[in-house]
Amino acid sequence: MSTETDFKVTDSEWEVMRVIWAHGKVSSKQIIEVLQQKMGWKPGTTKTFIGRLVNKGMLDTETEGRRYLYSAKVGENEFVRHSLGEFFSHVCNKEVGKTIAGVLSGATLSHQDIALLQEVLDAKKEHAVDEVPCNCIPGQCHCNVHHH
Repeated sequence: MSTETDFKVTDSEWEVMRVIWAHGKVSSKQIIEVLQQKMGWKPGTTKTFIGRLVNKGMLDTETEGRRYLYSAKVGENEFVRHSLGEFFSHVCNKEVGKTIAGVLSGATLSHQDIALLQEVLDAKKEHAVDEVPCNCIPGQCHCNVHHH
């Protein structure tokens, strides 16, 4: 069995991971209870998703008596950063700033969140470039560079 983690998870598997991240170490019964309430899933459905996440290397499993306990091999912040990195690898570099701005426009933020973002932006200003270079091949984006 491979020890490499497969970060490609479905929306349903993401729901399972959220429960595990929230609890740290959790039994399948606890995961089932939360997801029955939120998603209306039957126990077998949740167990299927847990099994898939174990196979993908996302979860550690240990036994405690007759029950299994699950914990995340990958932290939530690491997983989110990896997923966003994957997403942005499919976007033209010139569009990343606009995409982030669009996400921020739709997000509900606290004053603390805004202060953190301002701090990050202030640090980014020191190394900002006049123009972000396109990373696409001709015909893959709208950049003028690729219109002949």
